[in-house]
Amino acid sequence: MDNGDTTIAAARYELLRTERDPFLKMGREMASLTIPGILPPEGARGGAEMPQPYQSVGADGVNNLSSKITLTLFPPGESFFRLTMDDFVLDEMRRKAGDDEQFERDRSTFEEQLGRIERAVINRMEQRGNRALNFTAAQHLIVTGNGLIQVLKDGGEKFHALDRYVVKRDLSGNVLEIIVKEPLARLALPPAAEAIVAKRSEKDDPKATEQNVDLYTWVRRVDGGGYKVHQEIDGQLVPGSEGSYPAGKSAWIPLRWRAIPGEDYGRGHCEEYAGDLRSLESLQKSIVKFAAAAAKVLFLVNPQGTTSKRKIAGADSGDIEDGDARDVTVLQMEKFADFRVAHDTKEEIRKRLEKAFLLTSAVQRDAERVTAEEIRVMVNELEQGLGGVYTLLGTELQRPLVVRIMHQMASAGQLPHLPDNAVAPQIVTGVEGLGRASETQRLDMLVANVGQLFGPETVAKTFNPRAYMRRKAAGLSLDVGDLVYTEEQAAQMQQQAMLAQATEKLGPSLIGAMSKGAEQPQQTPQEGA
Repeated sequence: MDNGDTTIAAARYELLRTERDPFLKMGREMASLTIPGILPPEGARGGAEMPQPYQSVGADGVNNLSSKITLTLFPPGESFFRLTMDDFVLDEMRRKAGDDEQFERDRSTFEEQLGRIERAVINRMEQRGNRALNFTAAQHLIVTGNGLIQVLKDGGEKFHALDRYVVKRDLSGNVLEIIVKEPLARLALPPAAEAIVAKRSEKDDPKATEQNVDLYTWVRRVDGGGYKVHQEIDGQLVPGSEGSYPAGKSAWIPLRWRAIPGEDYGRGHCEEYAGDLRSLESLQKSIVKFAAAAAKVLFLVNPQGTTSKRKIAGADSGDIEDGDARDVTVLQMEKFADFRVAHDTKEEIRKRLEKAFLLTSAVQRDAERVTAEEIRVMVNELEQGLGGVYTLLGTELQRPLVVRIMHQMASAGQLPHLPDNAVAPQIVTGVEGLGRASETQRLDMLVANVGQLFGPETVAKTFNPRAYMRRKAAGLSLDVGDLVYTEEQAAQMQQQAMLAQATEKLGPSLIGAMSKGAEQPQQTPQEGA
């Protein structure tokens, strides 16, 4: 990449920003109705007062749904992906093994190694505190529909909100380029970037050292599916910032909640319910103002009557004063019936939004006794409606994240290098949980069905218990280690058991005879015999 191509990041960013503005405007509006701090108004600085919505249903819904999404995509203590071998690789392994028993032993051993790699990747993510950042990313996706995750060199993550980057995709949704704009203090600049900024004439700008500097990071796709990256500041290439990523292993992961064909950005969950959010905010605002006005107590005294206003104002509770009750009235708002309609409408909208954001109070039926099973079934039905979201996030978040971290760990010698065409991570998403648990359930179903159809004797003769236990442990992401005996250990234990059984049956007499036979001297064969 020549210098002529590396000094236009700022101009390119401004050009692509016009395509981002409609999505950014909608994202800011949805943030103002839910959690304003997710995407503050344009120009807002740190510590600035955020607009406060009159209702909290949006914030509760966003936080609740973000927690569910995070726990489903990244379940604590479990692997959300599995490393699978290509079918042709399995065929080649079977051919080299020669027989089915050896193939199953080799496959079980390889499955164990893949399970160790999975646990190493999960441990790296947990150690770097990626879970908290993934929760933030889920919040942004729900509210704004977009977000950008940067995988750092140590396996940690950094999140960029929609107002900090632009992205360009092709018609298939593949990322063509990403430009990130980061306003950084001069003290936070890399040394190479600081050297460029230092060339500014401080005579012309005495406060140059106190101002933030815009650092642009430009990621562009090249032939073959890989990406090249470089950074610019003040229109100049930052020395040492150029790099590249192999195909499918980029450190920059742009996210979308709902993908619309032909659009560079995604649509958020809140945008799908924007009408209800706006209506709820407007109705709640009116009801709150009405309640404030209705709470004001104002006594009106007939000026032509005999009751003294001064006595009314100064009287304490229980005092006895001269006066006529007909001279005193209380100012009231005769709008209760009208605002009852507003209240009922607000409640209907609130229930719809709680259902949309998977708040359990919305799915609980109005009855004296509601079982936990009823609630679980209804919640599962609602979550199944997010199946398309789980699939998209599995493709655009989980798999690129796993591939990138595995690539970093392998490059650092912390993982063995796995051929891309032989082993690949497979993301499994669903309501019941992620990881390899679904495969273990199918294994259990297979064994149980065979036992029901053909009897336990057929199961004992057909299945290899040791291979089954190792496959089961790999499916549960457990490192059994020496928990399961090896074949040599099992054979040795069987021999010891047979010897003990023979000793018990034959008795001490045979043991004594064997001892006497062992004491007889052995004859030495003569030479030439």
